[in-house]
Amino acid sequence: MKAIVCVKQVPDTSGKVAYKPDGTLDRASMDVVTNPDDLNALEAALELKDATGCEVVVISMGPAPAEGMLRELLARGADRAILVSGREFGGSDTFATSQILAAAINRVGIGLEDVVFCGRQAIDGDTAQVGPQIAEKLHLPQVSYAAAIKKEGNKLTVKRMLEDGFMMLSVETPCLITCIKELNQPRYMNIKGIFECFNKQIEIFDYDALKDDPLIETDTIGLKGSPTNVFKAFTPPQKGAGAMLNGDDAAVKLASILAEKHLI
Repeated sequence: MKAIVCVKQVPDTSGKVAYKPDGTLDRASMDVVTNPDDLNALEAALELKDATGCEVVVISMGPAPAEGMLRELLARGADRAILVSGREFGGSDTFATSQILAAAINRVGIGLEDVVFCGRQAIDGDTAQVGPQIAEKLHLPQVSYAAAIKKEGNKLTVKRMLEDGFMMLSVETPCLITCIKELNQPRYMNIKGIFECFNKQIEIFDYDALKDDPLIETDTIGLKGSPTNVFKAFTPPQKGAGAMLNGDDAAVKLASILAEKHLI
């Protein structure tokens, strides 16, 4: 049994945000972090490992420096790390990215009891599309926005969060689950894991390793195979400071200000 976790290294949006002329992010000039929701997905896989002894495989698509992030995930408890990296994959949108990751998961192999975990969404795009698209391309049942997961045999009972409540769903393995931050508290690296992670090999899946998969075509991967067209990318102007109105006559003051601005 395997728990396969898709993880992304993303720009730290609390710092500088830079763009290339084609509208894509200039990731090389930005600080990077592990996507927060993906850490919840990893923790879900590690909890499954604690309960069943399954193998935890982490997969990330990105440039060579993402290897450092993968070693951190090995130090947290993952057993195997795979970096999907190649110039042909650069500039991929959610459609192309899901094609490539699905092909990588196909190469790892999906068993009857296996579970694929993804974070709800990445903070650089906030689309929440890649996980569900991977499930569709792998023909796997999927449950998104998981806030609780319980495994019984070859079935998972998942509490799926909604805007106005939740629903309880039962899904058979193999399946794909997308995880939200309310699901768990990601564990930290430990000393033993930090020492051992440098003795583990980071596997590299490049274009040649995946090109024979039916999902990998030159017109469905990379910037060329991405149907999303970026019209314009920019950093929005910073909002001005707000004003606080205190006292019993705060409502009167607010009405006066709005009237002066001809808003009421």
